[in-house]
Amino acid sequence: MQTAKIHEPLQLGSKLTIWPPVVLAPMAGVTNYPYRKICSELGAGLCVSEMVSSRGILEGHRGTWKLVHFADSEHPRSIQIFGGDPVAMGESARRLKDELQVDHIDINFGCPVKKLVNKGMGAAVPADPKNCRAVVRAVVEAADPLPVTIKVRLGIDDENLTFLDAGRIAQEEGCSWITVHGRTVKQMYSGKANWELIAELNDQLELPVLGNGDIFEAEDGLERMRRAGVPGIVIGRGCLGNPWLFRELRALFDGDPVPPRPAVEDVVGMVRRHFQLLLEHFGESERAAILRMRKFGSWYATGFYGAAEFRRRFNTVNSGEELEEILGLWLEGQAARED
Repeated sequence: MQTAKIHEPLQLGSKLTIWPPVVLAPMAGVTNYPYRKICSELGAGLCVSEMVSSRGILEGHRGTWKLVHFADSEHPRSIQIFGGDPVAMGESARRLKDELQVDHIDINFGCPVKKLVNKGMGAAVPADPKNCRAVVRAVVEAADPLPVTIKVRLGIDDENLTFLDAGRIAQEEGCSWITVHGRTVKQMYSGKANWELIAELNDQLELPVLGNGDIFEAEDGLERMRRAGVPGIVIGRGCLGNPWLFRELRALFDGDPVPPRPAVEDVVGMVRRHFQLLLEHFGESERAAILRMRKFGSWYATGFYGAAEFRRRFNTVNSGEELEEILGLWLEGQAARED
């Protein structure tokens, strides 16, 4: 598929121009530097870190500060913070600006995990518009002049939709954009994302609205973006094990021919590179990198012959040597099948 170049770059504050208008969503345990680097190289316009706790930042929690590690060469540096207390959220934004020289702060108002929602954080924050506004205002003021964005869900459930209020707050408090995942907290990741409601918010705001949800194919992303009229899209689960989705999207946005899907040899090469990046970045031990790599194994194998066996083996891999053995067996199995 080939198309003429469409849409415009996203503007993030006064200094950052994002092209293509495609963002890698922050995902816990996924969007550390190695995966951000891979997705950026393949064409993501912006890559956001894993979400981190505002309290953890302020209390100097070792695990939290490990999550906010950026490579020296990484720019722009985008980070997502979560919390429900305006003071803590503002002060954590200030520390990130001053100590890590981040370029962009995203506020998590979309996480549906019960342990956060029950504590009034994540997707629960927009359910209290007064506190939601206080949080956004505190972060925007503390982060100034850095751009601030927010990510939300549609609401708690179909009877308690909060995205319209959240959008108005984001616009009135000076955010650069709002991302909407087209599901409620109750849905988690079931059912279908409601892009019609994303379009409704986009029609009501001057603030850019980015759409998120159910983008697993490049053409689907482009079609949903056009139908909703939004200026950008955010990719989450759709790129797990398929960072090449960003390469395909970039080609579509640039009006170039879409590259072919990766062959098994390409996937094996990517697994090797991903593991090497984990080793280099975290530098704790080979086992630490292996444990982080395990979760990606089943994702990378999706759609290939022998994926079930590959996943079973990958879930118990304990060393780089075992990883190479598994990858070799997978390649052999693919070759034998083709013969």
